[in-house]
Amino acid sequence: MQFNTYMKQSEKITQSYFAFLDKHIADVISGDTPAFMELNQIASALFVSHAHLTATIQQTMGHHPCHFYDQKIVDAARKMLAETDKPIAEIAHVLTYDPSNFSKFFKKMTGETPGQYRSAQR
Repeated sequence: MQFNTYMKQSEKITQSYFAFLDKHIADVISGDTPAFMELNQIASALFVSHAHLTATIQQTMGHHPCHFYDQKIVDAARKMLAETDKPIAEIAHVLTYDPSNFSKFFKKMTGETPGQYRSAQR
């Protein structure tokens, strides 16, 4: 019985984490939130410790929570690159990145620069 309770709790934490990420990233893009939160801040907002959040997400999903956080940021960037004509530097700023760091981050995550990604979408 204890194991089932733990599994249900870990599933609840995992679902809460992903729902929080979706809302938080949307809030950053809309300007309602000025910057991305650190993982320990997200854990606090979810009323769990940083260590417990990390262990739970790794156990339920197979990767560190930052992997999914970064992936969702890249997904948002891809959407803006494909669906808007905003300059890449503006997209970087919307996502609270310096343009140079954004390009490095995007290339590390996707294997291509934001410009290459945008060109391939057109």
